[in-house]
Amino acid sequence: MRFNRQLLETALHSVIEYGYLPSYLHIFDSVSSTNQTLWDLLTRGFDPYSIVIATQQTSGRGQWGRQWISPTGGLYLSVGIIPKLGATDGYQLTLASAWGIADQLRQCGVGVGIKWPNDLVLHGRKLGGILTETKVLHGQITQAVIGVGINWANPVPDTGINLQSWQASQPHRAISCLETLTATVLLGIKSGMNCLCQEGVSVLLSRYLELLTNIGDQVYINNLLGTVVGVTSQGKLHVSFATKKTDEIKIPEIYLEPGTISLGYRESSV
Repeated sequence: MRFNRQLLETALHSVIEYGYLPSYLHIFDSVSSTNQTLWDLLTRGFDPYSIVIATQQTSGRGQWGRQWISPTGGLYLSVGIIPKLGATDGYQLTLASAWGIADQLRQCGVGVGIKWPNDLVLHGRKLGGILTETKVLHGQITQAVIGVGINWANPVPDTGINLQSWQASQPHRAISCLETLTATVLLGIKSGMNCLCQEGVSVLLSRYLELLTNIGDQVYINNLLGTVVGVTSQGKLHVSFATKKTDEIKIPEIYLEPGTISLGYRESSV
């Protein structure tokens, strides 16, 4: 599957709100990792807002060092940004990207939700994911790369779903091709960043929580049953426990760092 740059430019131009056409757009059939390719370009002095797009990754990276399976037919892209954020607030970039992309897809009739902390889900199955990487100097983020993978026409595991197959069963298909999907994702990242920068993290977080599919999920922490009630602006999962006392000690609510537990997917034939 070859990526058509002209179709992407047409799709971007058709979205007036996008505001600009990326001048530093790098398109590949296959790369080891779009994030790594973009970091390499940035090291060589390319524009800090460059974008790398590929339809296959041979060594894709997921969260916490996991392999990101990236067969031909999917959308894999990385966007460079320079956010005005401290190092401790870096996870807000993931929250913003997840909400922005999900919101734009929903506007296209694709009922995407967010699974904590960084997955995009459709009918309970994984549609895509986000990997944000940053460079920090003196406690401030000096450069960030936001990596996004979306299942378009690629094969997926039982817990995944690809958008092209799903749309085939729908009466309306707002996303007609991989290039239109790319424009939608880029617009989503931009709108998410605009929300964070212009309206603030409180507004962003409230919108993120509206699309979070994990609210109300029950999880076991140290053999105690808790309920997911939210996510903090640093991306921590907020879990509360039933109000009771054990040996006169009240069981508190806790906040879990991303990566400390996996909420998992249940295999489905839907």
